[in-house]
Amino acid sequence: MVREKISVALVDDDPAVRQRFKASIEKHPDLLWLGEATCVREGKALALNNSPRVLLVDLGLPDGSGMEIIQEVSQKQPNTEIMVVSMFGDEGHVVQAIEAGASGYILKDTDDLGLAEHIIQLCDGGSPMSPMIARHLLKRMQATENLSNKKKFDDTSEAALLTRREMQLLKLLARGYTYREVAEELTVSSHTVNSHIKNLYRKLSVKTKNEAVFAATRQGILDMHELD
Repeated sequence: MVREKISVALVDDDPAVRQRFKASIEKHPDLLWLGEATCVREGKALALNNSPRVLLVDLGLPDGSGMEIIQEVSQKQPNTEIMVVSMFGDEGHVVQAIEAGASGYILKDTDDLGLAEHIIQLCDGGSPMSPMIARHLLKRMQATENLSNKKKFDDTSEAALLTRREMQLLKLLARGYTYREVAEELTVSSHTVNSHIKNLYRKLSVKTKNEAVFAATRQGILDMHELD
């Protein structure tokens, strides 16, 4: 079965970034370039009038913040997946963007292959983030978690039954690995990785990669300091 192409639109005021992202998307067989905008006003119109499957949004725009676009589009057009592409990788911007409705957050220096993989992963239910951003965010959550209130699992809880392979996969996801990189690292097929991921999500009662890592960190299953 041939997969329908994923339509992608971009909001960014940097001509060089728009040109690079457009060229990267147009040459990928699974992606379809839908259009570009340079400011908040144009970005809202582009997204709401064309309904892209994925909207890439920069945060620093000449007439305001990309957060405005994220909030309005996520509310009015829930079928559009939104991913931030920004130079800002600090925790404050990441948390604010996710709360506004973004499902992914990558840095502008992401290479062409990585960009395409992140877009496809987003449409497959993932929450792609550049590794540095994911690590910062996870450590922030861990630092603010009250250790005395962490939920402890006994030996009969389902989460305590994570297999050795599922724990390996969880740690790789926490390091920011893509599903393809996980398959290469564990020397298994992508089908096998998907099977382990489904089991992992079920046991942790989550739906995305980042939710799995967050849940495991909060529940004391995963220690981010052990990943260094």
